[in-house]
Amino acid sequence: MSDERPYVSPADDPPQLTFKALGLGVLLSIILGAANVYLGLKAGLTVAASIPAAVISMGVLRLFKRSTILENNIVQTAASAGEALAAGVLFTLPALVILGVWDHFDYWQTTIIAALGGLIGVGFTIPLRRALIVSAKLKFPEGVATAEVLKIGDKAGADLLPLVFGALAGALFKIGETGLRLWTDAAHIAGRIGSSVGYIGMTVAPALVGVGYIVGLNIAALVFIGGAINWFIAIPIVAAMHGDTNDAAADVAWSIWRTQTRYIGVGAMVVGGLWALIRLWPSLVEGIGAGLALYRKSRDADAATPNRTEMDAPLPWIFGALALSVIPLYFVFEHVTHDMGIAAIMALIMLIAGFLFSAVAAYMAGLVGSSNNPVSGVTIATLLTAALLLLALGVSEATGPTAAILIGAVVCCAAAIGGDNMQDLKTGHLVGATPWKQQIAQCSGVLAGSFVMAPVLTLLLKAYGIGPIAVAGQTPLPAPQSTLMASVAKGVFARDLPWTMVLIGAGVAIGVIVLDVMLEKKRAAFRAPVLAVAVGLYLPLDLGVAMMLGGVVAYAADRFHLRRSQREEAQGELQATMDAMREIGARNGLLLAAGLITGEALLGIGLAIPLVIDEGSNPMAIGPEHPPSWPGVVLLVGVVVMLYRAATRGKRNTGN
Repeated sequence: MSDERPYVSPADDPPQLTFKALGLGVLLSIILGAANVYLGLKAGLTVAASIPAAVISMGVLRLFKRSTILENNIVQTAASAGEALAAGVLFTLPALVILGVWDHFDYWQTTIIAALGGLIGVGFTIPLRRALIVSAKLKFPEGVATAEVLKIGDKAGADLLPLVFGALAGALFKIGETGLRLWTDAAHIAGRIGSSVGYIGMTVAPALVGVGYIVGLNIAALVFIGGAINWFIAIPIVAAMHGDTNDAAADVAWSIWRTQTRYIGVGAMVVGGLWALIRLWPSLVEGIGAGLALYRKSRDADAATPNRTEMDAPLPWIFGALALSVIPLYFVFEHVTHDMGIAAIMALIMLIAGFLFSAVAAYMAGLVGSSNNPVSGVTIATLLTAALLLLALGVSEATGPTAAILIGAVVCCAAAIGGDNMQDLKTGHLVGATPWKQQIAQCSGVLAGSFVMAPVLTLLLKAYGIGPIAVAGQTPLPAPQSTLMASVAKGVFARDLPWTMVLIGAGVAIGVIVLDVMLEKKRAAFRAPVLAVAVGLYLPLDLGVAMMLGGVVAYAADRFHLRRSQREEAQGELQATMDAMREIGARNGLLLAAGLITGEALLGIGLAIPLVIDEGSNPMAIGPEHPPSWPGVVLLVGVVVMLYRAATRGKRNTGN
């Protein structure tokens, strides 16, 4: 649904990495990163910042006499790093507080882990740019959506209307749900089936419908299938084995998912990640080789200068920076564990896992977008692997969980930034940016965001408490990912993890890989990339259902245009006219979907401010203590109808 030709010609070189663009990007990285720390600890998720940052940038930079689309791209690249880094930090480091290793968030240790973990993520994914964006041409739904936002904002024409309508719908929806609390953010039906339970639910979120539309039916269906395997098969079987209980059916299903069947997704991600790396290896080697060749050419005075859109940061610099980053991390590991040998082993595991899972996160961002990129699942896989290796090397239960979490923290920051970096580079590829300038902006955003992580975390810990650590008169922030990380790290050394579930997930992944290879040989239109299924296995079913809804809308709109083309071809219409109408409809749908993500993301960040100011309570809430779900469902149906109509409303010839 997107044009792969650069919006700005490689032959042109308008301003990009200017002081005003970089300054605004760094400021937004700090603000969005801090806001997302609170949201992540409270809700277990963060709000993707690329599109909101692009919208804010277009509004601010228009105040200057001259600004370019590539400057706006630099702003969103730097700004999105703060949100991604917040996810990497808050999913892991609070686990050290939960385990009692820390009583506060040490400023320099937290800052070093965040900064170097993020920079490692940027460095490891730069050689992947050619493999995943130029060669593989993955969807990168939010990267595509951000590019469309930037293009339409640059043109400032009538085509902006679908984006505006989508943003208003997403924003109003978020105000009604999170701000006014008129309805809940999820709807579900659960009940007893003999001694077992049945559950189906959906997150009532226009943004997820928009993501499903952008990724298309194939990927959305695979995410849903993964969720269906877990919630329709695994959970009922486990519930039946445990026998009848007095708890509500929904509570039983969620408890089983949190404590047992979620690990099916972990096992699938480990196998899927290894398979993705195997499949990516030829392209990765080719990409690294091409980067080195380009670097050698750049040092040859007689060689032709390559297009600026092909120029990444020089690989020797990247490899040198990666090597140097290990030194301060080693000293952090040694300071916490008080063991030089363990610290050295941790540094080695961190480098290997950082490369592996940065690549996996970058690949998954290409499939499902950075908002739905299960970085916490990648981190759990890292924790499992690191903890098992440390356990095999004789590391004690007293030191092992801490060591595993520190490795996981660096890798989680690297993976979060890796996925975000690749998403931003996809946007740059579409708008015609210079890659190395974007990579500098990403590093600047990482460094800026890293300096505010520890103060914000410590403030929230003292104000509300985190996980099981309570503060008098306040409800602790749940920090679901960090609580799970602490359980995994401790459980490996206590030998009480649900290994059966992990192995089942590995088996499911192998089956999906075999199926996809068969589909590939048959040149089937429908494919089954294993990581998309693994995402569904790990995430709550509610998210997959909402994405599936968007995928169905995309498929239905495409079929509508196909039937109209066939009908009008029989009536003698020109093929070029039909193709143009189909492209306009697809573009309108893409813009509206991007607007749904934009509006909800902007308000999700904005609503965090009064929550923090009012110490966690919601001063805007006017709904009942336990809001219903049906108003949100009804309104979401309206959003789906609006999206379908936008995607099928290609402009007609005069008189039609």
